Amino acid sequence: MDGTVLVADDDRTIRTVLTQALTRAGCKVHATSSLVTLMRWVEEGKGDLVISDVVMPDGNGLEALPRIGRMRPGLPVIVISAQNTIMTAIQAAEAEAFDYLPKPFDLPDLMKRSARALDVKRRPAKQASAPRDSADDLPLVGRTPAMQALYRLVARVMNTDLAVLITGESGTGKSLIARAIHDFSDRRTMPFVVAQAADLQGLEGPATLLSKARGGSLVFDEVADLDDEAQARIVRMLDMLGDNAPRIMATSQADLAGRMEAGAFRQDLFYRLGGVTLHVPSLRERVDDIPLLAEHFLARGERDFGAVRRLSAEARELVRAYSWPGNVRQLENTLKRLMVTSSEPEISRAEVESAIGSLPLPEPMKGIGESDKLSASVARHLKRYFDLHGGQLPPPGVYGRILREVEAPLIEIALDATGGNQAKCADLLGINRNTLRKKITELDIRVTRRRKLM
Repeated sequence: MDGTVLVADDDRTIRTVLTQALTRAGCKVHATSSLVTLMRWVEEGKGDLVISDVVMPDGNGLEALPRIGRMRPGLPVIVISAQNTIMTAIQAAEAEAFDYLPKPFDLPDLMKRSARALDVKRRPAKQASAPRDSADDLPLVGRTPAMQALYRLVARVMNTDLAVLITGESGTGKSLIARAIHDFSDRRTMPFVVAQAADLQGLEGPATLLSKARGGSLVFDEVADLDDEAQARIVRMLDMLGDNAPRIMATSQADLAGRMEAGAFRQDLFYRLGGVTLHVPSLRERVDDIPLLAEHFLARGERDFGAVRRLSAEARELVRAYSWPGNVRQLENTLKRLMVTSSEPEISRAEVESAIGSLPLPEPMKGIGESDKLSASVARHLKRYFDLHGGQLPPPGVYGRILREVEAPLIEIALDATGGNQAKCADLLGINRNTLRKKITELDIRVTRRRKLM
């Protein structure tokens, strides 16, 4: 590796590590803790590569990128930042930084990117867009490699016309990714329309959708849930898109490729939607991001509710260990509830245990064979429930909670099968009618009496 590298970071340790590593690789290094000094070096024509932090004592590295681009159009800049949000990646991409890495970074990875930057001539930079206030409300926070890869891919595709398919489990933030792609793209001033099945009905449904979306973005939410007729309408609508067509996006928590192979999803629609696929990882796939997200939601709660709350060390450990089957949405709702119910500034482990213990059992895993015995399915379900507590025992009262989870749907389905006739339902279940009535009251089951054709 050959060239002169300008390093700007207010962390002395990072400056030292980078200086030593780059010098050993054959580079000359100028390191500073001042953005003003960095900009003077750039103006004087020094350096073949810049590695800069974002938040500096005397300025913002991202905001300096357009000026660097104007002064030295061919000078590549690698941005490093402890602000591990999607906005950092997007702003770096908009300002045409050569690359972006979150802190803490992998030194060998940064060295490879530096070598590539010294070999590749960067295009002249364009004016960066001003940061947008709505970024603070996006819980797209994460320093894990999976999330950083997602951020970089979002930044690369947001100003293209490619259709985008966003996949991931329920609660991971698929709709937030779609919204971010729209809000930070060239289409941000145009409409953002989320289409439901009802919007596709009627002869004018698809045309009305296109009229609403104009040149903005049109998102088909949970597209796998649409029936074959609705899927066909989307295909015909996509085939007649004109010059002022909206950006097409779709979200799905189902395996569309598997659905297509099974004949449950149209092949022609699958290929029309899959211009580029973005997978949003579950919290189980990015455990190290859970504390970051927890801090983000507690800070937002302080702003929204005026309540200052923090997790104790033991509570933070439990929050990180829990697998959050409902993903980011479940984590957010749990922390909101804890902020409201906790009477002390510090949320204890016992309070978190209580909140987690009151959560419903996770949904059964997709893909379980229909021929499985009920006992085997229940055993898998319960084992997963215990595993989700990260090696800790669930809060006391497991027996009652699990029986309630099984009893309620059993009685509801039996009532539905007997048309709401409680005498027939009690006979079907093999229990006393008074016992059934008591269970209906305890479990808060709504009974609708109707004629049942059987």
